Amino acid sequence: MKKLILAAVFALIAASASPQKLIDIYNKGTVKLVPDAEYGQTNNWNTVFNSYYDTIYGAPMGDRKSLIMLPDGSVLVNNRYRNFYSKFAPDGKFEKEFGITNNGRRFQKTEGIAGVLNGKILYSDLDNMGNMVCSDLDGNYIKTLKLDYMTRQMIPLSNNKIAVVGWVIWSDRFRDFVAIVDYITNRQKVIWDHFTDRCKEAEHCKLFNYQYNFEDHGNVSYSTMPYINNLGMSLPPKIAWLGNKLVVAIPATGEILVFDSDGNQISKDKIDWAVNEISVEEQKKIQQKAIDKFKNMGETRFAGWASPEENRRARETLISEMEADLGKISEPIQIPYFSTVLQDSDNNLLFFEFPKEENSNKFNVWVYGNEGSFVGHSSFVCDDYTLQITPSKMVFYNGYIYGLQLKKNVNGVPLSLVRYKLTN
Repeated sequence: MKKLILAAVFALIAASASPQKLIDIYNKGTVKLVPDAEYGQTNNWNTVFNSYYDTIYGAPMGDRKSLIMLPDGSVLVNNRYRNFYSKFAPDGKFEKEFGITNNGRRFQKTEGIAGVLNGKILYSDLDNMGNMVCSDLDGNYIKTLKLDYMTRQMIPLSNNKIAVVGWVIWSDRFRDFVAIVDYITNRQKVIWDHFTDRCKEAEHCKLFNYQYNFEDHGNVSYSTMPYINNLGMSLPPKIAWLGNKLVVAIPATGEILVFDSDGNQISKDKIDWAVNEISVEEQKKIQQKAIDKFKNMGETRFAGWASPEENRRARETLISEMEADLGKISEPIQIPYFSTVLQDSDNNLLFFEFPKEENSNKFNVWVYGNEGSFVGHSSFVCDDYTLQITPSKMVFYNGYIYGLQLKKNVNGVPLSLVRYKLTN
């Protein structure tokens, strides 16, 4: 009897000590992200991230940073336009700045670290020549892979392979695609692609779209600044390595394609939740807001390399075109099925909808379970930080979320590396 009682006690202790499954937290309703006050508490963010105040032609660039997790729970932060990476210990303490070196000589220019392959190899984003620099975890150079296209996302798979979302400009169209790259041989296999026709006659092309930019902006669902909209898909595929399968999700169509590590398609499914639209009235409000923003710029230069007179003429031209576009809005616009996808540490995929309200800091999410089907729906909120939900800003590790996020009501640099606990 005594042994039975002790066994029962040990079983109870083991059950209470086991970590709560994230799916259980999602299914309880709204998920609140609570920052861990002890994580990185000794860091002075004004010093660690003093590059937050970087500018190019007067435009702020300091928030253009991203992070990746190392196998031991350390974090690397890419400092865009800088020739170094910032490393943080598993407890969040800032450790050092380092770069990629080869025989003791440091690379003069390196791209951001894109991922970790096999737990020991860092591989970088591509430079303008298509070079993917690979090093060990300490930044010692190993080799360079060569790709002949531009990339939007890269993730490590098994068997020394990397999945890549790429795009190429052809003479008459754009090609968006997903490829699998072999780290050992540099051979590549395209497993999905999509073509978009290019405009050929200027009078029939609209170079700028002032209304909607369906990109990964995290806390905004649209952009009120101009962007070039004829560069392929408005929102490219999102990829994730789910257990031993590669998931390719297409925002515009809601398709979910599953492949093995060799690029063989296993299944094809489609999201079945309702698609939202932006009404004509809403479009006109957003368009007018963009027009007012340019009109209120005064002498502020949005192209620092141009003269004040050139800026004035460009601004007047933009406003004139925008006002003409305002009168042409006549149909609702379909919002893509989702804005971004995060993979949690339990191997679930989180499909985030576009926020219903700009700057609401509330994000609806659909949960795609590791068995290959949608199993729940929830929302993410945070009181202390303005959330930016993208794979480059948020990473799950051991049940926590690690993020490069902007803290509210801060004197000085608002950007910090934060660890969130997920609660209800």
